[in-house]
Amino acid sequence: MTKNELRSQYKALRKNLSEAEIEEKSLAIVNGVLALDIWDKTYFHVFLPIEEQKEVNTEFLLHLLSGKDKEIVISKSDFTTRKMTHFLLTDNTKIKKNEYNIPEPVDGIEVPSSKIQVVFVPLLAFDTLGNRVGYGKGFYDQFLSECQTETIKIGLSFFEAENSITDIFEKDVRLDFCITPKKCYRF
Repeated sequence: MTKNELRSQYKALRKNLSEAEIEEKSLAIVNGVLALDIWDKTYFHVFLPIEEQKEVNTEFLLHLLSGKDKEIVISKSDFTTRKMTHFLLTDNTKIKKNEYNIPEPVDGIEVPSSKIQVVFVPLLAFDTLGNRVGYGKGFYDQFLSECQTETIKIGLSFFEAENSITDIFEKDVRLDFCITPKKCYRF
């Protein structure tokens, strides 16, 4: 299937999830993250979910990372340049939703992409090769291309892998892992 076909299909599937299902599946995903061999890393980038889009709730993940004394990084998106600026999440970080309902830090201590060692990537769908489908704006492909080559890219998905995405582009950045409530995919 094409990215647009998958985008439509998975937006509809997520729309049908109840709050209880989102919480249950999000917790199962975080339990899957616990099994990964990533805990020697320090800087972890986490997306804050767009509740209106019924994204994976990363609150459990934030608690896990905080409990392991990891440096948590969150982003702010610039829709004119399609770039993200990354900030350290601290007790003083103020979060505000932007015009697209994306929770973002107002300001804070900036962290360069090159310092981030693990990125938890939002997505709508992914395939068995580690290709992903997002909302189509290219923010994460741009951001991931700025990271070190050894940065670990982990998708979080409520649903299992598709066999293939037919319209992959050269600049699309593949995942290293994708965690679903049922399985950990390694690519």
